[in-house]
Amino acid sequence: MREIGFSTGAIALDDYKQALRYLALLPTRAIELSALRFKELRPLVSALADLDLKKYTYISMHVPSLFSAQEEVELVSLLNEVPSSWALIVHPDAIHNCELWRSLSSRVAIENMDRRKNCGRTANELSKYFEMLPNAKFCFDIGHARQFDPSMAEAYTILTAFSERLVQVHVSEVDAQSRHAVITYAAELAFREVAHLIPEHVPLILESRVSAEEIERELLKVADVFANHSLETVAC
Repeated sequence: MREIGFSTGAIALDDYKQALRYLALLPTRAIELSALRFKELRPLVSALADLDLKKYTYISMHVPSLFSAQEEVELVSLLNEVPSSWALIVHPDAIHNCELWRSLSSRVAIENMDRRKNCGRTANELSKYFEMLPNAKFCFDIGHARQFDPSMAEAYTILTAFSERLVQVHVSEVDAQSRHAVITYAAELAFREVAHLIPEHVPLILESRVSAEEIERELLKVADVFANHSLETVAC
């Protein structure tokens, strides 16, 4: 049974406690705790012991997407306080010192980027980071891949190249301004082109920016796209 859930940042920005309340009664077993800004990380890490996460069988954390070289030392130190079973999702262009990240070994999951960035968008660009971080895992952002190459050819190449590293998939529409949004029918069709390359055991984490009322509908949409019916009992 595939695990499907949300990133807290998609449904409540930096208010992860509100996001957890929204998700509490839904049959989701996967979650990504989001700290996309450096200032959000320490409060989130400090609060982990008090969060009720018992219902989740898969938990990851999205680390800040922008930080200075000086902040990086503190950031990696904080990440060492996060449970060792959680994947730590990181944007490759944010990394300054690979040596620091090597200390986190296979807990690091590098994410492919959208077309705004000048690295991490293609299999070739990503391979350079995996050479520097040989134990790192991979977080495939299918929305980023479609925005960069709507034909999904690069998505196919990325998934086949890093299949053994794949630990999580981000799912959302990514618009022309590189904003995560509700998945359109056109995006659904594109995602179906490569859905068969994503193993059943790999969790899907939605990053669609939705209201509380839209959460269930978006979950069901993604479950259908990836041919997983574990959420059929969710009422829209």
